[in-house]
Amino acid sequence: MFANSLGLLKLRENLLRADIGVPPIPANLRHMSNQEIPTSDAAARILEGTIGQIEFARQYVLELLEATPRELWFQMPSDLPTHVAWQVGHLAVSQYGLLMFRVRGRRPEDLELIPGTFRKAFTRESVPNADPASQPSADELLERLNRVHELATAELANVDPAVLLEPVDMPYAAYPIKLGAILFCPLHEHIHAGQIGLLRRALGLPSVR
Repeated sequence: MFANSLGLLKLRENLLRADIGVPPIPANLRHMSNQEIPTSDAAARILEGTIGQIEFARQYVLELLEATPRELWFQMPSDLPTHVAWQVGHLAVSQYGLLMFRVRGRRPEDLELIPGTFRKAFTRESVPNADPASQPSADELLERLNRVHELATAELANVDPAVLLEPVDMPYAAYPIKLGAILFCPLHEHIHAGQIGLLRRALGLPSVR
């Protein structure tokens, strides 16, 4: 039991200190990603299941957000270096990056979807800002989060399976190809769902699940 408690504390520390972004996989773990590359048919089947995981992760995040009053989104609890609003903005930037930019490249219309100033404010290296007046409102962040998700999932539904096999750099999950970047998306979203859940408890809110 003591060992399990230490493990939970270490996990909490890692969540708070390190992972407020799309993290690279440590070099000593990268060998775990050297799976046999699937065929295009297999990749299409894997994609179908992954889309389901993406939807599940997003619904859980939305459930957490719905249960969090908007006036608390920019509050940073003591000893926690982030807030709910940053998590939402970051998830929008990350989902665009993993499911759109990394799969089909940047398009001119993307500058309206994820402007450069927005991306810089919510990228992994950014520092959360607790001043609501200097950044998008909670409603604006949620609207952008939903818009990115709508467009990204629509594109995934029509992606050419051959594109899924094209190589990609870190971060990815299981395969060093574009399918791997897509696979990483729901994993990354669940990490931040955990951070939102921790923030909610630190703000005095009850657990959702």
